[in-house]
Amino acid sequence: MIWITGDTHGGFQRFGTKYFPKQRDMNRDDYTVVTGDFGGVWARTPEEAYWLDWLEEKPFTTLFVDGNHENFTMLNELPVHEWHGGKVHYIRPHVLHLMRGQVFEINGITFFTMGGAASHDIQDGILDPEAPGFEREYWFKRRTRQMFRVKGVSWWPEEMPSDVEYEEAVRNLEAANWKVDCILTHCAPTSILKKLDGDYTPDRLTDFLETVKQGCQFDYWFLGHYHKNCVIDERFIIQWEQMVELKLE
Repeated sequence: MIWITGDTHGGFQRFGTKYFPKQRDMNRDDYTVVTGDFGGVWARTPEEAYWLDWLEEKPFTTLFVDGNHENFTMLNELPVHEWHGGKVHYIRPHVLHLMRGQVFEINGITFFTMGGAASHDIQDGILDPEAPGFEREYWFKRRTRQMFRVKGVSWWPEEMPSDVEYEEAVRNLEAANWKVDCILTHCAPTSILKKLDGDYTPDRLTDFLETVKQGCQFDYWFLGHYHKNCVIDERFIIQWEQMVELKLE
């Protein structure tokens, strides 16, 4: 079995048996997949370690692509391993980060993964802790309830893919003859983005994903990021708290 859900932001209660009873029939060769903003690798706190250990003790294996709300410094410090045909980071033995631009074969199903997204909750700026006057500006923004983040603390430039990651994605798609069963991303291709309610702006990543949409043969595309549960154009499944089982004919 493969179950797919949206952003968790470090809150994994949806994987509890009460809310996800199907796990009683699952084993390590069954999977739950989080489509970005996993949020479980963030600050090395005892609470964070508790929840990662709790997730590790589940009978299934947890996979995730990264979103924009991840601590990329911590993720990128981890060793890179090969797993099911693509590159991963091991967070726990059965909690894995599916890296960008990879093609995996899992239970006979092929997946292309491309995490990342541009943050849209930074309307009032990104503060640099090394900049003069940081403390004063930080507390002013806090008191006035502004939408901002802090570089290296709650925001990282690596939220968007690098040139190397785009190039690797293209190479891996070419090796797969631009054909996979499913695509896992955090944000949407530009044409899908334009169908969503909200003030979302196309960018380099959404344009790249549009190229993938036009050039790649696939059955379903799962994504998160937009904090809603809906289906667009039959094949694009946007998720938040919802969990769905992937079943291909």
